[in-house]
Formats: sequence, structure tokens, C-alpha cells
Amino acid sequence: MSLRPLVALLLCALTLPALAAEPAPAARAKAEQWLRDQYASTGVRVVAQAAALDPHLNLPPCAAPLSAGLQEGTRLGPRMSVVVRCPQADGWTLRVPVQLQVFRQVLVVNRPLQRGDGVHPDDVRSEERDVTRLGYGYVSEMGEVEGRTLSRALAAGSVLTPGALGGRSAVRAGDQVQLVSRLDGIEVRASGVALGGGDSGSRLRVRNGSSGKVVDAMVTAPGVVLALP
Repeated sequence: MSLRPLVALLLCALTLPALAAEPAPAARAKAEQWLRDQYASTGVRVVAQAAALDPHLNLPPCAAPLSAGLQEGTRLGPRMSVVVRCPQADGWTLRVPVQLQVFRQVLVVNRPLQRGDGVHPDDVRSEERDVTRLGYGYVSEMGEVEGRTLSRALAAGSVLTPGALGGRSAVRAGDQVQLVSRLDGIEVRASGVALGGGDSGSRLRVRNGSSGKVVDAMVTAPGVVLALP
């Protein structure tokens, strides 16, 4: 046999498996790979496992490359339904259920924190979590919480979420503040130094700038605290 017919036979042998690929397994593989490509990024680990399809499903072979996508408005979750299409004229559309896990580093609270507390680097640690199961979102960088306080208490081991963060602190530790004291309808103001931080309504300790005495106080406005009895 001459070289040219032999080369032709080898090329034919190489292309036969692709042409003979079963549509259902090809659709499952396409759905898995599409999700991996969609959510993969630096520092992120994606695991996608398509569910078994109906064994009685009878799809004609597709000569064109399969396409895949999600329905508009679909949110990230542990169970996704990927729409796989054969885009040729007599093509088909198939919904492929896929179990999805997207692992990335998120901030987790080290110790119990109270409403109004600021979040400092030693209050949290970075852990890998499956974010498809974090329906309330997550925070991954300390820059997202700088200068902010908690809008609700968090238990140790809780994932820090955007919803748990309030606005920027009205007072920060070390700030010069106006210390207001009220007694029998008389209001006295003095300068002081905040020993803690928080939003309006937060309790903290303040050192009176004149007497040096440390008192309990509550933040009432940016730079203003009310001495507590």
C-alpha cells in the first residue's frame, strides 16, 4: 500500500470517534465544561458533575459544535440547569442538571462579635468554602470591611456576609471626640479620646481629655458620644 492511502486511512480512523460520539454524554460533558469555564478564576476551584440523563433519550448525532448557557436570571447555586443546544438546522435542545461547587477563600469570624463592633484582621480568618451554598453572599477581602461595623451579632465560625456589615464607623478608636454629659437637665461638653469605634448607637469607652477618667459612652453622631450613667 502506498503512503497516501495509508495516511487517508489513519485520518479516517482518528475522526471516526468524534463523529460517532453519543449526543447525551457529549451534552453532559459540554454542560460540565461550560460551568467550569464560567466560574473558574485565579484562586477558585470549580467542581461540576452532570447528572445521569434518561437512558431512553434518543438524540440524533450533532455534526456542529454544541453550545451551552443558562436561562436569563439564573443565580449561582449548588444545582444548576445548563441548556445545551445542537445548533444545526435539525438540531435539538437539552437541559442538563449539574451539581456545582465553587470553592474560594472567604472571611470567617474567629470569635463572637457584637452589633456595632468593628472588624479587625485578628477577628477573622480566611477559609475555603463552597460559595454556591452561601445564599447571603460572602466577603473575601479585608478592604471590603475597613472602617465598617457590624449591623448584627455574629457567632464564631460564621461566614462574614455583606448583609452583616453596617455603614462606616461614626467614631474610630483614637479619634478626638466631643464627650457630652447630661445630669438633671444640664449638659456639659468636654473633649475626649475614643478607646473604641462604632456607628451611632454603639457603646464604647472614652477617656476624658481634662480629667483622664475613662467612662462608658454611646456614639450619637460622627465625632460625638454621650456619657452613660
